[in-house]
Amino acid sequence: MRKSLLSLAVLSALSIPTAVFAEAAAPAAAAPAPAYTISYNVGLYSQYVFRGLTQTDEKPALQAGVDFTHASGFYLGSWASNISWLEDGSYYTNSSLELDVYGGYRNSIGETGLGYDFGVLQYIYPGNKVGVTADTTEVSGALSYKWLQAKLSYVASKNGLGYADARGSYYAELNANYPIGETGITANAHVGRQKFDGNALDSLYSYTDWKIGATKAFSNGVNVGAYYTDTNATPGNYTLLGKNIADSTFTAFVQKTF
Repeated sequence: MRKSLLSLAVLSALSIPTAVFAEAAAPAAAAPAPAYTISYNVGLYSQYVFRGLTQTDEKPALQAGVDFTHASGFYLGSWASNISWLEDGSYYTNSSLELDVYGGYRNSIGETGLGYDFGVLQYIYPGNKVGVTADTTEVSGALSYKWLQAKLSYVASKNGLGYADARGSYYAELNANYPIGETGITANAHVGRQKFDGNALDSLYSYTDWKIGATKAFSNGVNVGAYYTDTNATPGNYTLLGKNIADSTFTAFVQKTF
């Protein structure tokens, strides 16, 4: 009897750590995915180029933004940059800021690699207007496949980007952002067509722009890159302060996301 009790005690003592170890080895339950994420970005650019046109007279631009993305696919965001083109062209006085507010819905189609994005963007230019407002409302739709994207942005407001009666104007673009192996480098290419609509002079101001460059992403959220842009816009229609803002140009930048 004593021998049996001793054996039972030994077995019980040996079984305790086994149970403890088994419990400790059990994998922890995976944390649930967050319902939403908020991200920030800030960047310093040698200039601000928008659709092939320099917005800062080829001078540096400080840019920053914040984005809210819900797990369902809905998103909201805001972005800002210094500009000079409104004052350079005497369209505004005391105007040196572009503020963008946007929202929409984006998602992917199963495991096909296809994605879509529908949104609304409001361009806001604080300052004293001399003529037509530059404030613009655009609606957009985009389709993507892996590293390729096609996007159409349509002016829904009466005035658009400094043009009167611009409703119906659009910007169609193709973008390619191709990752180069495991280097963290992405090759960037773009071509776009800005078509103005609303008056007899639209054909004079419509143009095509293109861009080619590369971006290097680091694990700490820092991105550095550079790109070359050019357009076929008529120089005389895009001359401010004696300079063609649609001319070929080179831009470099450093950006931090967090």
